Amino acid sequence: MVINHVLWPQLFTVLIYFSSFSNSDPEPIHDYCVADTKTPRDFFLNGVPCINPNQTMASHFATSALSKPGDMNQFKFNVTLTNTNNLPGVNTLGLTMARIDIAVNGLVPPHSHPRASEVTILLEGSLLVGFVDTSNRLHTQRLRPGDSFVFPKGLIHFLYNTHVKIPALAVSGLSSQNPGAQISSIAAFTSNPLIPDEVLMKGFKINGQDVVRIRSNLGG
Repeated sequence: MVINHVLWPQLFTVLIYFSSFSNSDPEPIHDYCVADTKTPRDFFLNGVPCINPNQTMASHFATSALSKPGDMNQFKFNVTLTNTNNLPGVNTLGLTMARIDIAVNGLVPPHSHPRASEVTILLEGSLLVGFVDTSNRLHTQRLRPGDSFVFPKGLIHFLYNTHVKIPALAVSGLSSQNPGAQISSIAAFTSNPLIPDEVLMKGFKINGQDVVRIRSNLGG
């Protein structure tokens, strides 16, 4: 199909128009909206209601939530996130910070963030990171301390500590107040209710015993 060059200005205008609605979170309409975390809520909306701007303090925009590692899970990693409870000033700003601790030979398994892109900065250790795009192409990179890597919004990605002696520590920024996270294996095999065995058997080319074994390994 050949596009008439006369149409390019109109097409450009349409692209600009739709791109204005492509942000992960709504644009704030105030300088800030410090989250009111004390008033009970019986309704839900994007973000959290604000306190009176005259009651804001510098402490609302600071946190020590990322200063200490959390407990490791079955994959030998832990992610600590900022949120409106430990950093009320982040409300409506469209971002989240994360501390990622990965033990020796630990893995943040293939997962996705449906509402955010992510940029990761490695502080300690070494990591093999990567993502798979929608053409099924794998992009991987080995990171050393000080290196950064970007994971595009919604794409499956992983972080693997290949070091045999040193744990890895990284910090990430995500482009949404609520990026969401879905580990592919956990979603497929331990959903509630469970995905029918027949679907998993056909989708992954495995048998019924494999389904049972994988579910058991994942705690399902």
